[in-house]
Amino acid sequence: MTATTDGNAGAVGPRAASASTTHDTDAAASDLDESAARAAERAVEHLLALQDPEGWWKGDLETNVTMDAEDLLLRQFLGILDAETVRASALHIRREQRDDGAWATFYGGPGELSATVEAYVALRLAGDPPEAPHMARAATWVRARGGIAAARVFTRIWLALFGWWRWEDLPQLPPELLFLPKWFPLNIYDFGCWARQTIVPLTIVSAKRPVRPAPFPLDELHTDPARPNPPRPLAPATGWDGIFQRLDKALHVYHRLAPRALRGTAMNVAARWIVERQENDGCWGGIQPPAVYSVIALHLLGYDLKHPVMRAGLESLDRFAVRREDGSRMIEACQSPVWDTCLATIALADAGVRPDHPALVKAVDWMLDEEITRTGDWAVRRPGLPPGGWAFEFHNDNYPDIDDTAEVLLALRRVRHPDPARVEAAIARGARWTLGMQSRDGGWGAFDADNTSAFPNKLPFCDFGEVIDPPSADVTAHVVEMLAYEGMLRDPRARRGIEWLLAEQEPNGAWFGRWGVNHVYGTGSVLPALTAAGLPVSHPAVRRAVGWLGSVQNEDGGWGEDLRSYEDEGWVGRGASTASQTAWALIALLAAGERESEAVRRGVAWLTGTQHEDGSWDEPFFTGTGFPWDFSINYHLYRQVFPLTALGRYVHGEPAPHKDR
Repeated sequence: MTATTDGNAGAVGPRAASASTTHDTDAAASDLDESAARAAERAVEHLLALQDPEGWWKGDLETNVTMDAEDLLLRQFLGILDAETVRASALHIRREQRDDGAWATFYGGPGELSATVEAYVALRLAGDPPEAPHMARAATWVRARGGIAAARVFTRIWLALFGWWRWEDLPQLPPELLFLPKWFPLNIYDFGCWARQTIVPLTIVSAKRPVRPAPFPLDELHTDPARPNPPRPLAPATGWDGIFQRLDKALHVYHRLAPRALRGTAMNVAARWIVERQENDGCWGGIQPPAVYSVIALHLLGYDLKHPVMRAGLESLDRFAVRREDGSRMIEACQSPVWDTCLATIALADAGVRPDHPALVKAVDWMLDEEITRTGDWAVRRPGLPPGGWAFEFHNDNYPDIDDTAEVLLALRRVRHPDPARVEAAIARGARWTLGMQSRDGGWGAFDADNTSAFPNKLPFCDFGEVIDPPSADVTAHVVEMLAYEGMLRDPRARRGIEWLLAEQEPNGAWFGRWGVNHVYGTGSVLPALTAAGLPVSHPAVRRAVGWLGSVQNEDGGWGEDLRSYEDEGWVGRGASTASQTAWALIALLAAGERESEAVRRGVAWLTGTQHEDGSWDEPFFTGTGFPWDFSINYHLYRQVFPLTALGRYVHGEPAPHKDR
């Protein structure tokens, strides 16, 4: 079957099988080619049907129940918690509980203390009594792991808002932090943008130390209710942990002695910083945590809930709610339309959908409208660099990211748009901005350049996951791949990026995956970039990576890697086979010239064999990463776009980069 010209896309027929020494092998290869072509055709039709009339795609972004619990706690704190929201959220939270009483932060994962504490408190708000079997199991599980005192700082901040924890027993983060110059250690621009947007409002909360009346006690979550926070010895003063612990004690003293005028000025500066960064849709950074804390901070400074800033902020939070057919309500930590749309466009184009297909043209129109042409916080480290990037979300003009920008440019290049001059101008701006965001070491981070200070991770306050944004192999690979397709490999910055990637390869042949799970994602990102950049498939780095992928292929023919690989080397390359991770491995192997290999044939057979009749795949496992190990993501569109990309490239071959300019 070939791609039609009447708006309904199909996949081009299979390529001829390679010569074989036996008729059976030749027939088997031909059958697999035909199966792959049919699977790609079904996947194309399914993905096209998911496109929004405005041109974008967006799958659900599933994380963990702390999003739902904190949403209820916010509404309780503001006095706007309603019965229907409680009922729907509690339904979702109960459904996610493990048999042992705990809650995990990813599908199939172990119980996690902070998530369990927050989920338990949310269900108490919903009226679940502590003596109910599911609640008693949760409380027992929490106490066995140290109780509330062992939970992360953010969890204890939420509890302090209602007097369930003492503010004096939390790390201090003064709003005067905003007065530190940009060159000084621990200034707010030393933090990754997601942490920066969260920390600034929390400096106000930390200074105000509000306490709302607790609707019930939580004694059952303490190992000893009479001593909820038993003292712990300080780390030795000769190490960084000990130094920062003592710094925190000094900040607690400063909290009591801070000049009132200086403290007031600092909070006003923080409030202005927050308001200036509110997006047009009312959110902050397009992500839920900064929005939640920004609303609390401004409310503590006297912003009424009817104030336009507050009203818009609360309305934006409502848009993070996903309603399920069973009446439950799940809160997305973020929404991913730009990311999903560029990946869907690439998948469809690589699967043989004609480049001027109306769906692709509409997607490009939407992506062009999403281009960010004003400066944001990234300009602190790159003053004078002209803007021209894309963010991850619907609205996030302050924080375009390099990963999305690179993938958007790869998508734009695949489509024949009726206004090519507009497309070329956007690509030129995006490539220029991306090149300008290279870090000094030759790699690219996600949001900022040279965001590599080790100090923020040392703060006692920052125990919630990664708080800096150093270069990563996956982002750098996407940039290098984009530069190859733009014919910009002669630029010295592109060569430095390639050298950085080669230096980052691990001894086993894989690359670490910062924004996807994990080494399968990193390797699936890097190999296509290196071969597009001109490395021969015989290059030792390519062969080592191919060997590693072959060594971790599952017996069923697929690939999988559990999130536990971020903290336990025994899990590297190990896990149940998933559609997205199998696709990443196949994309890498195809780029390395392994189309006729047994590993590729088995991987393609796994994809075609697990596809549903409607062209979709199931994937309950989390294969996306927010913070390695600490915050995991199930992108519901990954299971569609990446398998289609892999099958498309298997059927049609590798897309060809432009010649060097």
